[in-house]
Amino acid sequence: MTKISGFSKLTKAEKIDWVCKHYLQGQDEAKSVVEQYWNSNEKLQKLHDEFAENTISNYYLPFGLAPNFIIDDKVYCIPMAIEESSVVAAASKAAKFWGNKGGFKTQVIGTTKVGQVHFSCQSEYHQLKEVFEKHKSQFFEDANEITKNMERRGGGIKNIELVNKTDQLEHYYQLHCTFETVDAMGANFINSCLEQFGKTLEKIAHDLNVEVIMCILSNYVPECLVRAEVSCPIQDLAAKAEDAKNFARRFKQAVDIANIEPYRAVTHNKGIMNGIDAVVLATGNDFRAVEAGVHAYAAKDGQYKSLTHVDIENNLFKFWIEVPIAVGTVGGLTSLHPLVKVALSILGNPSAEQLMRIIAVAGLAQNFGAVNSLVTDGIQKGHMKMHLLNILNQFEATNNEKAQAIEYFKTHSATHNAVVDFINRIRS
Repeated sequence: MTKISGFSKLTKAEKIDWVCKHYLQGQDEAKSVVEQYWNSNEKLQKLHDEFAENTISNYYLPFGLAPNFIIDDKVYCIPMAIEESSVVAAASKAAKFWGNKGGFKTQVIGTTKVGQVHFSCQSEYHQLKEVFEKHKSQFFEDANEITKNMERRGGGIKNIELVNKTDQLEHYYQLHCTFETVDAMGANFINSCLEQFGKTLEKIAHDLNVEVIMCILSNYVPECLVRAEVSCPIQDLAAKAEDAKNFARRFKQAVDIANIEPYRAVTHNKGIMNGIDAVVLATGNDFRAVEAGVHAYAAKDGQYKSLTHVDIENNLFKFWIEVPIAVGTVGGLTSLHPLVKVALSILGNPSAEQLMRIIAVAGLAQNFGAVNSLVTDGIQKGHMKMHLLNILNQFEATNNEKAQAIEYFKTHSATHNAVVDFINRIRS
């Protein structure tokens, strides 16, 4: 392995030559693969190059569509960017299942986002509190230049609180700040406000030996919350009454297990995030931030639990999710990435609140599809059939071999070994 100084100053071609020389020796195809993933449109490629640093190529994910979602009595076709087999199919199947049962109903519970100024203070808490309360309005005034445009759009700073954390860490305090960012995700806005708050704090508390450690938004947003729900009479869950009753019982038990068993809950919620992340990514939002906030919310009661819930009462089956989703539909990649613009257009150019609703529905639909499979045929039957083409592509199957395999595995279990055996048989 070879170190290098000034790598960022190299041209793209020089970066590729360097990595091929020092890390891909003997891999003659590597350079051509890197170049094959460039966009032939130079302007578009330059745009992609500037999304991140030290770029040498593009990394593509499939951009799929899950149609026929009825959300709050409106039909949606949901774009999803994901590489995992069966995710889009499961979402589409859930959309179809619930489409003639009233569809999905949603509610945005809150849109408040959070940021904090973390600081230490050597003085007594009552002195700090007195100074903070006396000068609290100064924080808002000093941030006027930053907030005026956001305020015109209906957002801005909601509140600033002084929080004493010295019982957990010596001399440690916070300014816990809440914001409304309307249709923007708001990270830059929030961080700019917080850095100004830090300057104001040092100014008003200069006699109290205050040291600002850091000013940063939080991706834990338990008050930026959305709920999605489906419901129907139990008898509508299956053609036969006894089958419907049994399905409802087993489905509820599966979700209840994920609510008390963390090992199951993690995989259960991962399936939910298959749907959520795919829409977040397709719409140019930060799926890492959403992931972090969602998983923190799943553990808010001190134990990691299911994000979805089931209730069966008075012969009614109700399945719902409440999940924190902080996303935007203006700014960032939403204004730059051509496919993101297409994705948002497909969704009818939603507001941030509308996008929260759509994303929550995608997560709920995905979870319904996964649990449905688990308590009926098992997860592998459908998943492996969707994964069949991936296995065939690994063996560079011809179109004729693929056609034979697809026909054969309509009635046979599509395990990896079974596919390998089938390919070997037809080739010999």
